[in-house]
Amino acid sequence: MPTPPATLPPNANLSANLGDSPAPLYARVKQMITQQIDSGNWPPHYRVPSESELVSQLGFSRMTINRALREMTADGLLVRMQGVGTFVAEPKSQSALFEVHNIADEIASRGHRHTCKVITLEEEAAGSERALALDMREGQKVFHSLIVHFENDIPVQIEDRFVNALVAPDYLKQDFTLQTPYAYLNQVAPLTEGEHVVEAILAEASECKLLQIEKGEPCLLIRRRTWSGRQPVTAARLIHPGSRHRLEGRFHK
Repeated sequence: MPTPPATLPPNANLSANLGDSPAPLYARVKQMITQQIDSGNWPPHYRVPSESELVSQLGFSRMTINRALREMTADGLLVRMQGVGTFVAEPKSQSALFEVHNIADEIASRGHRHTCKVITLEEEAAGSERALALDMREGQKVFHSLIVHFENDIPVQIEDRFVNALVAPDYLKQDFTLQTPYAYLNQVAPLTEGEHVVEAILAEASECKLLQIEKGEPCLLIRRRTWSGRQPVTAARLIHPGSRHRLEGRFHK
């Protein structure tokens, strides 16, 4: 989790930065914050003044300040972490839309630090939906893992994965804080085919808590299935805060 600075930058001139622009008040607040970010005064992970501090410093209503911060969060310029504060965001992380990669490698490629927290690691009986996704009989044994992935201590993905126990019988014995499920499964059942379905969703309350986002924040959901040869290996739900992630793809005719 990013550490707030000991003191905020001198904000005596914040109101001066707003000038006499005819733009709506919330848009002028966004412009002021953007200027602070673009100038380098507020670098990535820097805690911006709270709503109360901005109300006091600028003399605008809390509704105006809240709208400005919400829109800048939706635009990916700020990250709002419940109970912690609002921070300047890193440039949005991105994943390849048509490829399957190890999230730890993606984060490392950006020069950032990957960590994760294992929430659930257990055996279950496949329900009808899971059995269909993994091409197995209902009630057959599957393994379930729920993991939150962090980039520089900011949660960027919930990985909710179901695994065919016949393909990876030792799945529950692994320490996924040291090696991601993707890396392990690619060793025991090398990936030969994958399927992605992408949706825009509003995360459940429990998911918002894990991602440290406000209720109602839009998220990207990737439903992923993978195969090794003709054998289905996993069915996973990957949830990313929309303000912290984007998908990128390229194709040729």
